[in-house]
Amino acid sequence: MLVQDHYHFIGLGGIGMSGIALVLLKKGISVSGSDITKNDRLAEIAKNGGIVFNSQERQNIDFIKKKFNTKKITIVISSAINNNNKELNYCIEKQLNIKHRSEILSFIMRSFKSIAVAGSHGKTSTSTLLTTLIDLCTRDTSSIVGGILPRYESNTLIKNSKYLIAEIDESDGSTSKYYPYLGIINNIDFDHCDYYSNIEELISSFNEFGTNSKMLLTNDDCKITKRNINSDYTWSIKTNNVNFAMISKKIDPEYTIADYYENGHEITRIKIPIPGIHNLSNITAAISACRIINIDINNILKNIQSLKLPKKRFDLRGEFLGRKIIDDYGHHPNEIKATIELARLFIKKRDNDINRLVIIFQPHRYSRIKKFLYQFIKELSKADFIIITNIFSAGESTINDINSQLIADKIYKINKNVKFIKSNYEIAKEFIDITNKGDLILNMGAGDCHNLWSLLQSQ
Repeated sequence: MLVQDHYHFIGLGGIGMSGIALVLLKKGISVSGSDITKNDRLAEIAKNGGIVFNSQERQNIDFIKKKFNTKKITIVISSAINNNNKELNYCIEKQLNIKHRSEILSFIMRSFKSIAVAGSHGKTSTSTLLTTLIDLCTRDTSSIVGGILPRYESNTLIKNSKYLIAEIDESDGSTSKYYPYLGIINNIDFDHCDYYSNIEELISSFNEFGTNSKMLLTNDDCKITKRNINSDYTWSIKTNNVNFAMISKKIDPEYTIADYYENGHEITRIKIPIPGIHNLSNITAAISACRIINIDINNILKNIQSLKLPKKRFDLRGEFLGRKIIDDYGHHPNEIKATIELARLFIKKRDNDINRLVIIFQPHRYSRIKKFLYQFIKELSKADFIIITNIFSAGESTINDINSQLIADKIYKINKNVKFIKSNYEIAKEFIDITNKGDLILNMGAGDCHNLWSLLQSQ
C-alpha cells in the first residue's frame, strides 16, 4: 500500500468503509468513493481531500481512471455491495483490482500493534471505551470503529502511534482475515442469519479469529465463548475467579460502582460514569486490554471518568415537548432486552417525571426478523407502548409473509398498546397525538431511524 496507489470505495459512506478511507487519506494516499446517500462522514472525507460521488455509475470509474492514470487503482467494496451494482459491474468488466474492505483494514492493522475487538454485541462500545482509555493514558493509539467516538467526533482517530484499535465485523465471515496483536471477543450470539446457516459456522469464524490473534481476551460470562474458544485471558462481571473482574455494587442511571479484581485479588473500587450491566462488561473488557498491554492501573483510574459511550448507544438526544428521546442501536432481541432493562432503571430513579416507556423500533433485515420473530415479540412487548416501522432491508430481498404489520399483530396478542407506522416521517407528523408528555421514548434500530430527532426539530 503506497502513496502512488489510488483507492476507490463503492459505498463510501458506510461507517466501516468511511473509517478506512479516512485512514488512507491521512496517510497521504488518494481516495475517492461513491454513495447514493449523503451523511457527515462523506463530508469529512471530502474535507480531507477525498473525491465523493453522489451516484454509483460507470462514469465515476472513467473519471477516476483518467484523473489517476499514473496510479494503480484498487476498488474497495463491502459485503453490502452486490453484483447488481452498476459501478461494481463496470469494474468487473474492466478487470480492475477489487478488494473487500476487510483486506484493506487487515493490511492497515499490520503496521501497528493492533487490538481487534470482535463479538456479537458491544463491539462499538468496547472499542470506543478502549480507544478513550489508551489515548488518555498513553497518547499512543489510533482507532477505526463502527460508531462515532464522542471525544473525537469521528469514527477514526489517526496518528503516528504504536497501537491501533479496530472494530471487527463478523457479519460476512471476514474475521479470519485479521491477525491482531491482541484479539478481544465480547460474546458470541447467533445473528447474521443471512450469512451463517447455524451457530456452529459463527463459532468457527470466531475460532479462526482467536487462532490468528497473538493473544486473545474473552468474556468468561458468555457460555458459548467459554465452551468453544481457547483464550489467554478472561474477564467477568459475575465471578472474580478470572484474570480480570468487575463485580457491581451499585448501578444507577448515571453511573456504576464496582469492585475491580485481578487474578482473584481485589484491587480497588471504581465509580464508572456509564450505567447498565451490559456496559459494565464492555468497560471491564477495555480495562482488561489496557492492563494486558501494561498500562498502570492508577493511570486508568485517573482517566476513567472521561469515558463516554458512542453515539446511538442509549444516547439521550434531549427533550421534545416534555418527551425524553433516546437513540439506541439495538436491533437484536438480546440488545433490546438489555436496553429496556436500562430504560426501566432510568424510569425507576425518575418516577416523578416519566410516565411510560415507549419504543419506536425499526426492524433490521428480513432474515433476522424471520429467524428471531418470537424473541423480538417477547422483548418489545415489555414496553408500555410500541411503534413498529417498516423493515430496513440493508440490501436484502423481501421474504414472503415477513413484514412489520406481522410483528405488530403478534405483539398485539400480548400487549394491545402497539401501532404500525411505516416511517419516521409519518411518526413525526403524528408525534404529539401518539405520545404523551412524560414519555421516555427509545428510538431503536440499526437503519436510518435515528433521523427522527432532526425531523422533530425541523417541524
